[in-house]
Parts: sequence; C-alpha cells; structure tokens
Amino acid sequence: MSVTTPRNGSQQSSPSKGGPSKDAPKPSSKPAVRFNLVQYLKDVRAEATRVTWPTRRNTLVTTGAVLAMAALTSVFFFVVDQVIGLGVRELFGVGG
Repeated sequence: MSVTTPRNGSQQSSPSKGGPSKDAPKPSSKPAVRFNLVQYLKDVRAEATRVTWPTRRNTLVTTGAVLAMAALTSVFFFVVDQVIGLGVRELFGVGG
C-alpha cells in the first residue's frame, strides 16, 4: 500500500487501495423536511373522496358470504375432528 502526502500535509490513500478516495463527492444533505399534520390530514381527506366505496348492499352481501363460509368451515373441521377422534378411540381404546 502506498500513501502519498499532498503539499498541504494531510495524508491521502492512493487510488490503488480499492476503497473510496477522499476526493469523492459526498452525498448532498438535504434540509430536513418537517412533518405537517394539517397538510397530511387534508391529503388524507382528499384521497378518501377519490375512493370508490362499496354500497351498503354490497357490504352486507360480502359480510354474509364471509360469515357463511366461516360457519361451513367450522362445521367441516368439527366433523373431521369427530371422525379422527372416533378412529383414535377405536384403534387405541383411549379417550372418552
């Protein structure tokens, strides 16, 4: 590793080292942007007006479908659990 000494007395590593040189431009630091709560809330309100909201009927139909599927899934897993439990009791003679 060779080190060159500039005339002003500070040491600088040679470019053959492979690291970044001290002459490389540093990233510019932008001034910190302050968070404006009032502007943020105005933007949220403006965005909410652009949303296509579902109708009340559409919401009720979708909610009903979700509840029906949850009920069917519950019944399915209850039946599967009972069948597996019956098989384990008959096979091993354990359980209630």
